Amino acid sequence: MYHLRSVGYDAAICKSCPKDNRIRFPSRQWVSIHIKLGLLLALALLVCSLMLGIGVFIIQVKPIKKEGHGRSWKMDGLPEIELWKPGQGSSQRILLKMAATIMNGNGNAHKEPTVCVTGAAGFMASWLVKRLLDKGYTVHATVRDPDTKAKVHHLLDIPGAAERLKLFRAELSEDGSFDAAVAGCLGVFHVATPTEFAPKDHENDMIKPAIDGTLNVLRACTKAKTVKRVVVTSSAATTSINESAEQNQYIDESCWTDVDFLRTVKPPTWSYLVSKTLAEQAALQYGKEQGLDVVTIIPVLNVGPSITPSVPSSVQLALCLLTGNPYMLPGLKGMQLISGSVSLVHVDDVCSAQIFLMENPSAQGRYICSPINTSVPQLAKYLSKRYPQYNVPTEFEDVPEIPKVNISSKKLVESGFSFKFGIDGIFDDAVEYLKTKGLLN
Repeated sequence: MYHLRSVGYDAAICKSCPKDNRIRFPSRQWVSIHIKLGLLLALALLVCSLMLGIGVFIIQVKPIKKEGHGRSWKMDGLPEIELWKPGQGSSQRILLKMAATIMNGNGNAHKEPTVCVTGAAGFMASWLVKRLLDKGYTVHATVRDPDTKAKVHHLLDIPGAAERLKLFRAELSEDGSFDAAVAGCLGVFHVATPTEFAPKDHENDMIKPAIDGTLNVLRACTKAKTVKRVVVTSSAATTSINESAEQNQYIDESCWTDVDFLRTVKPPTWSYLVSKTLAEQAALQYGKEQGLDVVTIIPVLNVGPSITPSVPSSVQLALCLLTGNPYMLPGLKGMQLISGSVSLVHVDDVCSAQIFLMENPSAQGRYICSPINTSVPQLAKYLSKRYPQYNVPTEFEDVPEIPKVNISSKKLVESGFSFKFGIDGIFDDAVEYLKTKGLLN
């Protein structure tokens, strides 16, 4: 007969046991040896079972300790997988979703996470595809004409595309068109949008297709039953346009563009601005009603290098003060007059933010992505000083010196995202890119 005084465990306590909490064996001390051997055997069996179940993971995955971010793991060729965060219970510090992201159905080999990118041939979306492939994702990319190599070769030339990129034909206006591309995906980046800025029929050629196309993609996500989150790319045009003359307006995710004002005044590109606003609202409403996790990102004017065959119009617009393009300068002024500012972001930061919002489990709702707020006169003075060789004009009487609005990325930054590029990096990269295209000397 022996007695155990327990420390930290539920067990009967014998009053005759000494107070120093030692285990006493008045006789038959071999029991202690058997207990120890039994515990060692149980531990060995547990370790063996874990090794058999996740052997590939143990061999290929390295733990990474990130200050303030808990522990994550990195497998060669795959995104980091966060196992736990500070404050979570030990029961949550397990390899959640490992089977979905690393192991195949038989648990024999790793399988990269699969995501879908809509409108993948465009400026932002093609850069997003590039970034996703760099991170080890498998990408289903939708384009309008996958069989025309001239329109998709920039996607096929991305490193990793041969192994992990698959092109799908899809049209926003065709119901069910995105079903095949979305099938089997864990996440969807919806970037595609109508871009006919001078449509003959504003309602039916721009506004309705944007709304219906967004819902078409979201319905495909619901049908797939594998999609955990959709990141919908919206536009800062959905937040800052209103008839108020108030200066220094603070614009955050609670702000919405005044659609009635746009329909009444009808400034240039008004139907595009309305289409982006109504499409984002429809996406958020669909997610709420159907139980689909929908997050929207709201970027400002995208600037930077591109892998597309032609130079993106947004890059030409942002750099028209340097290139002297007479057709683009009125557009830049019009942007400030309509939206209240000239706000800029590097395309690589936008794509980083899109991926961040897909991978961040706590992301929800809308997120503005805007590190730079300025005006045409302020931008001209900056460019003239940084690039004196381009003879930038600096006097403008038809646009205000000070932007009317301040578009804030506070929510995105406080969620843990950091912008990599300031205004110097944005324009330095864009200038070098335009040099390679022969648009700047």
